[in-house]
Amino acid sequence: MRKIFGIGETIYDILFKGNKPVAAVPGGSVFNGLISLGRTGLDCTFVTEIGADMVGQYILGFMQENGVNTDYVSCYQGKKTAISLAYLDENNDAKYSFYKDYPNNRLDFEMPFVEENDIMAFGAYFSLNPVLRNKVKPFLDFAHKQGAILYYDLNFRDNHAHEVESLRDTFRENFALADIIRGSHEDFINLFGHDDCHRIYEETSKYCPRLICTRGRYGVLVIDHGHEYSFNAHPIVPVSTIGAGDNFNAGLIYGLIKEGIIHQELDNMTRERWSRLIDYGIEFATEACMSTSNYVSTDFAERFRIQKTR
Repeated sequence: MRKIFGIGETIYDILFKGNKPVAAVPGGSVFNGLISLGRTGLDCTFVTEIGADMVGQYILGFMQENGVNTDYVSCYQGKKTAISLAYLDENNDAKYSFYKDYPNNRLDFEMPFVEENDIMAFGAYFSLNPVLRNKVKPFLDFAHKQGAILYYDLNFRDNHAHEVESLRDTFRENFALADIIRGSHEDFINLFGHDDCHRIYEETSKYCPRLICTRGRYGVLVIDHGHEYSFNAHPIVPVSTIGAGDNFNAGLIYGLIKEGIIHQELDNMTRERWSRLIDYGIEFATEACMSTSNYVSTDFAERFRIQKTR
């Protein structure tokens, strides 16, 4: 079976509604998607970092219980696992405060072996952070050279928007490594100063010919080698939008494997093939929005379960 790799942050999310805590769950943008994918039976490995504390040990066990390989998790002695406080507004969208305790030397890991047509998920500030870049980029370079499919979720939030100019070159490096770029309305505004997908594609297509624009209740726009395909979202009243984009990513990655789409076929994608991928993405995202969990439920995942083969 093709393997899925992810590299990103692990964090413990505490959700507040009306200034009262309503839930606490492990999270992180790539983390959330891998948990959902692990629940479907796919072969998932996560490169990340946690503290050697009770929260970290709980999260480690949670990953293992949900089918995510933890062999490449850096566990920092004497440090605490990162915490986020997520405050849900009247639309159940979240604003965050973060509390982190990292050592000076981070992400000391032996690179897992990535093969052709495996899938690498990366993104958010973790993939841009100057402190981690000398560890993250060689891993992405290796996956790219091996012929894996690299899926880049911008996930660039407003708490880092003030760094955008200093990160321009790093963004371009990530665009050039990516086979698929996905961004939301908020990501585009923070990075480009606007959310005009056509103008954004003019910039990103210099590096990667495929851009997915997720627009919440307004649906999804795919621009692939200049061809545009629009898809409708499901009309829902969300319980929480935390993890919606992460699980859209999970659904699309699930679709790449389920539909047997390999790297060399990405340049010949039809609307019909994109439609099947986007349908998976919307299904997974919709499911994640119906609870305060950051991932699809185990019952939902069982419907999509893929048996591992040697």
